[in-house]
Amino acid sequence: MMVSVSPDAQGFAQALTQAEEALKKGEKVYLYCIDDGVEGLSDSRLIKLKSQGLNLFGCAFSARQRRLPLNDSAIFTGLSVLSDIMADTDHFESFN
Repeated sequence: MMVSVSPDAQGFAQALTQAEEALKKGEKVYLYCIDDGVEGLSDSRLIKLKSQGLNLFGCAFSARQRRLPLNDSAIFTGLSVLSDIMADTDHFESFN
């Protein structure tokens, strides 16, 4: 799944709810934060999901544009990884 909205947006919470439900079912979940979504990479809800097995990615360009640090909160990558996630998944959702 991809999240492009800020952590205070409804879509961000919806994405986390779906990710949590999928993890509870034992599914592999890949979440890519882009645009305003990178502002939520340090959100405690995402950190909790990451500890439960969420594969968390952040757009390096979006983080740099917002002057956010590239740290170990996520794997920072470019759009080619997002493209790979989209191509290799059974189900992909975008929260904008």
